[in-house]
Amino acid sequence: MENKRGVKSKVTFKREGKDVIIPYGKTLLYAAYEGGLSLDATCGGKGTCGKCKVKVRGSVSDPTQEEKAHLSSEELQDGLRLACQARALGDVIVDSINDRASQKILVHGVEEPIIVSPSIQKIYLELPLPSLEDQRSDFQRLKDTLKIRNLVADLEVIQDLPQVLRGNDFKVTAVLKGEELIGVEEGDTTLKSYGLAFDIGTTTVVGTLMNIAHGSQLGVSSGLNGQADFGADVISRINFAKEHPYGLRRLKEKIIEVLNEIINDLLEESKVNRENIYEVVVVGNTCMQHLFLEIDPINLALMPYVSVTKEPMTLKAKDLGISINKAGDVYMLPSIAGFVGADTVAVGLATYLEKSPEVKLVVDIGTNGEILLGSSKKLLACSTAAGPAFEGAQIKYGMRGTTGAIEAFQIHGDDISYKVIDNVPPKGICGSGLIDIMAELLKAGIIDGTGRILSPGEIGPNFRTRIVEGENGYDFVVAPGILLTQGDVRQLQLAKGAIYAGIQILKEVLGTEDDEISQILLTGAFGNYIRKESAKAIGLLPDIPLERIKSIGNAAGVGAKMALLSIKERDRAVELSESIEYVELSNSLKFQEEFMNAMYFSV
Repeated sequence: MENKRGVKSKVTFKREGKDVIIPYGKTLLYAAYEGGLSLDATCGGKGTCGKCKVKVRGSVSDPTQEEKAHLSSEELQDGLRLACQARALGDVIVDSINDRASQKILVHGVEEPIIVSPSIQKIYLELPLPSLEDQRSDFQRLKDTLKIRNLVADLEVIQDLPQVLRGNDFKVTAVLKGEELIGVEEGDTTLKSYGLAFDIGTTTVVGTLMNIAHGSQLGVSSGLNGQADFGADVISRINFAKEHPYGLRRLKEKIIEVLNEIINDLLEESKVNRENIYEVVVVGNTCMQHLFLEIDPINLALMPYVSVTKEPMTLKAKDLGISINKAGDVYMLPSIAGFVGADTVAVGLATYLEKSPEVKLVVDIGTNGEILLGSSKKLLACSTAAGPAFEGAQIKYGMRGTTGAIEAFQIHGDDISYKVIDNVPPKGICGSGLIDIMAELLKAGIIDGTGRILSPGEIGPNFRTRIVEGENGYDFVVAPGILLTQGDVRQLQLAKGAIYAGIQILKEVLGTEDDEISQILLTGAFGNYIRKESAKAIGLLPDIPLERIKSIGNAAGVGAKMALLSIKERDRAVELSESIEYVELSNSLKFQEEFMNAMYFSV
């Protein structure tokens, strides 16, 4: 594109009645942001999401490859363009825009929109220059212009102030958190306001980079929780913290390393400046939150399972070692009880259970299975120690859901078929594949109601060659070199029994039956991939019609994003944490009874 320094273009947003003057060659998305308009550009202007559609007239650049991938030839001929790709080469009229005002931030079927109202505000200022007639201090000049009488600031901000103000002729952007000035930046940086939402799971960590000024998502990155080096479950990690010198410090350092790696990945991908990230929101189960803050979690493992704190907390990112703006904060959502943490509160935010007139069941299937049940009348929560079987751990040929994992399995008459992640030769079995295999073998009569793999002489001829002797009975050959062992079946029975028994206890406390549950919502990465038919077949979930069972993805991550984007959602999170009734299962004789019953299969 020809360089025309100093040449300006006028972009007229017809519906909004706004003219915006921008440098020649800048995108229409840039013009929209300059004009204070919100466009749905969830990819951050990379042209990958195809959502920032605008209808234009006037002098614009030719369609890019990204536009041709998202827009049909008819749409292009009709003047439809992607605002992040179309560049103003003269005066342009934008007849209509796909704005964000009516867009729903949440995903996976959650329909309630939220109003973006972050705790961080950025305000562009053109301050009057000092003179002999106006000898106000630099800070007073800021206070007067902002009209915030009780404005406060840390010493570091004050120390930087004279250089920043004079470095850009007193045209600066104030970064505010309430009445606290946390930064002053040269020029207009109001569009560069970002935050991070983290869901710290026992096994994995997911981070999302958001533009907190208008609510768009710029990127998602994830990694394995490095604490797994010291144990797959929370009890193992609590024991490590107790038994090893500096064990607690090492566990904290492991999770901070993962968070910083994810931050680096997101910054590299998005090209966002680290100094423009002002806030981090973190959710996780109660133990993960304790370890993240280097708080001794030992009492979570001892009766009566009391946490050190369950209240929301705001801390300085630099004190925790998180690499964002030096004045940035970390906000932690509140917990509910011992092993029902902020991640469950975040799930509550995302699913709006407290507003539902009908009873709904939410199940987060993982190493620690968290369960929510109820409606606007009453909400209950519990946690069950399902163990790591669903993650592929403690399974002989188990593995995580990565390349080479069998993720789906079916028996068709005399034939077997399976699906392997990335279509490579199978290396092992991940959680969703494990549940499929179990369901299909039960249906085929290869596993009986007690969970025993039958001998070759007890089954039909079709699969006898797949039954081989193992260490604890018979094993089943799933694929060449990959077995489902009798021990694997027992591990899965323990895991599914714990989840199902927890559901039964909550149903009893609430006084409801299966036919009164309007919907089962499966959350978490694992819940998003299992087949509903298989989950029902092995007795993991109540026996309700399949159409009432829905996977909603990472609802905890969605709730964390909501809390990042809206201080009102943080208030709602506190209300939820105080109103949800926690049901302790560990000392319940009824739970033990339900657990033993749930170990069996219905065949």
